[in-house]
Amino acid sequence: MVVCLSGLWRYRNYLIIFLIPLLILPLPLIVGGPEASCGFVIILMALYWCTECMPLAVTGLLPVILFPMMGIMESSEVCNQYMKDSNMLFVGGLLVAIAVEYWNLHKRIALRVLLLVGVRPALLMMGFMGTTAFLSMWISNTASTAMMLPIANAVLKQLCDTEAQAEEREMELMVIRGAGTGTGVPKGQENQAFEMGDKEKSITIEPEPEVEESLEARERRLKREAKYLNLDKGMSLSVCYAASIGGTATLTGTTPNLILKGQVDELFPGNGDIINFASWFGFSFPNMVLMLIISWLWLQFMYLGCNMKKSFGCGMNKDGDKEAYGVMKNEYKKLGSMCFAEGCILVLFVLLVLLWFTREPGFMPGWATVLFNKDRPYVTDGTVAILMSTLFFMIPSQLPRCGGYSEDGKPLKAPPTLLNWDVVQEKMPWNILLLLGGGFALARGSEVSGLSQWLGESLAPLQSIPPFAISFLLCLLTATFTECSSNVATTTLFLPILASMAVAIKLHPLYVMLPCTICASLAFMLPVATPPNAIAFSYGNLKVMDMAKAGFVLNIVGVITINIALNTWGAAMFNLNTFPDWANVTTIHTL
Repeated sequence: MVVCLSGLWRYRNYLIIFLIPLLILPLPLIVGGPEASCGFVIILMALYWCTECMPLAVTGLLPVILFPMMGIMESSEVCNQYMKDSNMLFVGGLLVAIAVEYWNLHKRIALRVLLLVGVRPALLMMGFMGTTAFLSMWISNTASTAMMLPIANAVLKQLCDTEAQAEEREMELMVIRGAGTGTGVPKGQENQAFEMGDKEKSITIEPEPEVEESLEARERRLKREAKYLNLDKGMSLSVCYAASIGGTATLTGTTPNLILKGQVDELFPGNGDIINFASWFGFSFPNMVLMLIISWLWLQFMYLGCNMKKSFGCGMNKDGDKEAYGVMKNEYKKLGSMCFAEGCILVLFVLLVLLWFTREPGFMPGWATVLFNKDRPYVTDGTVAILMSTLFFMIPSQLPRCGGYSEDGKPLKAPPTLLNWDVVQEKMPWNILLLLGGGFALARGSEVSGLSQWLGESLAPLQSIPPFAISFLLCLLTATFTECSSNVATTTLFLPILASMAVAIKLHPLYVMLPCTICASLAFMLPVATPPNAIAFSYGNLKVMDMAKAGFVLNIVGVITINIALNTWGAAMFNLNTFPDWANVTTIHTL
């Protein structure tokens, strides 16, 4: 029996792949109709995504096969969903992130910030969280975590080693003083006693004090190790949590944000570009800062305690701080001075952000409206991202020089560009593009087949429930679901259903879609929930229970803060208290 069960477990992916379609096949065969057929595809992809029996990107390609075969959509229409404007925004944002990582600009920024903050425990945690969150706004949260955790571990190890050496010196001095007291050597003259050659005046150490002192030393060592183990756990959690929180602040910070933009543009094409870089940042950045502060306070309470003197290092010995500070300073020195390529990337990065913010700020006409978008939205955030990222392949990585020869006497070659395609090919997560496209195809298929309308009518009784209660419960559901499933798969599955429900009960679609999208990134409880959690857990100091205890509270806090943001400045920014005209599906996708 055991052998049979172990064999089934080994082949579980194959069983899931072949059995699930057979189990849900009665849905399109018995119920019939395009709605049931589309429901079959959605359920099949949801189960494949949740179990990860196949690569997520391959599952994302199933609509290309199933929608045409079931008569839901033509193949050309399905394939068009895989290269939307939001996909181009994703590609452009990733090219910028790849350039920043390739030239180590992110490490320079991180170390510079940490050198300003210092190495006192509370401030050090604050510095790591703030730096990781900032980097995750622009590069992947996985890369941010993988870069920051080794730096944190090196600094903590140096602090621990320095404190251990200080304690050893202190214990040696206590032994000398104790022995000196027993032989008549005055306190403060122990060194003189050691230097005297007279055997009668030499210091002898009795066995009993030595045993007592070794026990005291052992107690100190255990206490020190426990303190730094706690500090190491708190620092590891602070880095991986900050990476997930930071990604919510910008539209390109994490994939679920782009999925929301793509779904809103697909389901409600007349929305007037309500979700763009500036509007997303205006809503999410204050919420990100609030969550980051609360997370820092919670981890501070859990792993550093409430002793402000110890946490902030007031009146403490500064020798260990100087040596740990030296570790970060040496790492920064290894980077050398900023080169021409780093300067170019920094300038292009700042210019890209400025163009994103000023394209359509909302409170005034942006440059795109004045120059290009007078009658139609020709230029989008994706246009800007591709424009700036293309410059990486046009600008040289060194200042051009006329003439000159290399060491072997040959003429110098032209310097390479800031980026080359081999680097992009290696680092670009192409699978996410297919995953995004699969989500857009599902949304379009649900609309065309009538499944969205059927779901909306079924959920119409929810109209009697207060909107804030609906949003809060859906956020809890999303935050729970994303602990066991990819945040990309979670948003891809939930957002079309939420949009249908909002239209059916005459609720602003963003009132439920926006908070649930951010909640999909709040996976704090399990190591497998998100790559940053897995990286932090792989260092070996964390247990599952450590992450679960800290993450459970932060999940609840995250849901609460997001709903507070939604019902305060979010309601004012997006006019969430009214049902917009562009959400009227009777004028959308009529076939």
